[in-house]
Amino acid sequence: MTDQNADRYAEAGVSAAGAEKSLKALLSWITRSFQLRQGVGAVKLPIKYFANVIDLGGGQGLAITADGVGTKILIAEMMEKYDTVGIDCVAMNVNDLLCVGAEPISLVDYVAVEEARVDLLERIAAGLYEGARQARVTIPGGEIAQVKEMIRGVRPGSGFDLAAMAVGTVPLDKIIIGQDIEAGDELIGLRSSGIHSNGMTLARQVFFTQHSYKVDDYVTELGRKLGEELLEPTRIYVAAALDMLRSGARVKALAHITGDGFLNLVRTEKEAGFIIEHLPEPQPIFSLIQRLGQLPDEEMFRVYNMGIGFCLVVSPGDAPTIMSLAQQHGIEAYRLGCTVLDPERKVIIEPRSLVGQGDRFFRM
Repeated sequence: MTDQNADRYAEAGVSAAGAEKSLKALLSWITRSFQLRQGVGAVKLPIKYFANVIDLGGGQGLAITADGVGTKILIAEMMEKYDTVGIDCVAMNVNDLLCVGAEPISLVDYVAVEEARVDLLERIAAGLYEGARQARVTIPGGEIAQVKEMIRGVRPGSGFDLAAMAVGTVPLDKIIIGQDIEAGDELIGLRSSGIHSNGMTLARQVFFTQHSYKVDDYVTELGRKLGEELLEPTRIYVAAALDMLRSGARVKALAHITGDGFLNLVRTEKEAGFIIEHLPEPQPIFSLIQRLGQLPDEEMFRVYNMGIGFCLVVSPGDAPTIMSLAQQHGIEAYRLGCTVLDPERKVIIEPRSLVGQGDRFFRM
């Protein structure tokens, strides 16, 4: 992969290298707080998983995470359609909680607005409720901040940002972080609903800056307007994943496939790598972005979910149970490949001749 291609996402405004350096600076202080509580309130995991777990005493843990919707909000503003980004906000949080084996139970939102418009906030709230309904979580509170000096929308008065913090419950002895992965375990992938909530900055650059598309343009490959496709809500996997966790199947790791794509698989305690031998055809939105943006596979698989929004690592004999449960929930599931024990934590995507390590994919 050339340096020019590797920097396309950074050129669009998202610097992985910059984010990594900033995160290290932030964590140098944040992790010091871990020493402030012992017993109840103690932090049980290092900061590298999809969520953390706090000791509540009596062997019970509180899983906790926070996330937002990102620049998908700009598409909502362009479309003047605000009733789906709340679903994304819930999805980004509850799907992460699942990845430590937790059952999501509640979420609080933070909405920063340029102007406190009733029509805007009511539609955002409708989406939050729909996401909560799908995930079976409550929204017991939240915050609205009017920060006109800080927020600017695509048109005057339309600007907002949306984020949330979510919690779930998990017995401390049932935390799942890939600690029991063995060579030969099966990797099961669950279909995404589309682009979800990652890589939207690059998508906007390709469609709107490079090729002057409008959100109302009908795109034949997509079978609908471009803005409608980009706003397709992130799939919520809670009901299916909880049934899988409760089925008796030996689920050894769960991964929410967001930014960094399949590189999220290696966020496990065990030093493991993954060999992906089979991939379903990604939805047309991905091939359209790749063709119009002239993006290599290395970049596409680093930025996007490429059709798989959630993965589970299971013992080989339990794969049929997981596949069947996914089908019962109306979610397409695929046997993608297997695990290997690998201190270098590589992700090999054989159908595309890619190997991923760290925060990038490279051509094999």
